[in-house]
Amino acid sequence: MVGAGEDRLGETHSLGFSTILFEVLPRETSGGSIFAIEHRNLGKGGPPEHLHLYQDEWFYVLEGEVLFQVAGKKTLAKPGESVLGPRRVPHCFMGTGERPARMLITFTPAGKMEGFFREAAVPNGPKMDAALFAKYEMQYVGPGLVEG
Repeated sequence: MVGAGEDRLGETHSLGFSTILFEVLPRETSGGSIFAIEHRNLGKGGPPEHLHLYQDEWFYVLEGEVLFQVAGKKTLAKPGESVLGPRRVPHCFMGTGERPARMLITFTPAGKMEGFFREAAVPNGPKMDAALFAKYEMQYVGPGLVEG
């Protein structure tokens, strides 16, 4: 069990626009089938548009509002709503609204996603560019969503 607001290993991870808690680790699932994280305090920012070569990415909004773009289509998700970013389909998201958002994200199969967040979700982490994404079996498509 992982308690509310806790990271599975008691670690701290941040991408600058949110805090990330590791909830389910690949090594805990059969054949690394799942990696699950919780984004907390998701502000008005998000990752660049990208795609995963081997993972489906599922988002479930718990609090606040999150604007998604999947395959070029924008959708605003509110608490209790979910969005799927299928493998090989460009997608990105950003927090929006007056309050920070909170959401769960699962990657299946887990692939190299834990490694990506261990490298990228650190203070003054690396630039999220094509080289970083390629290292973790993703493709950088372009800049993320911007407010406005």
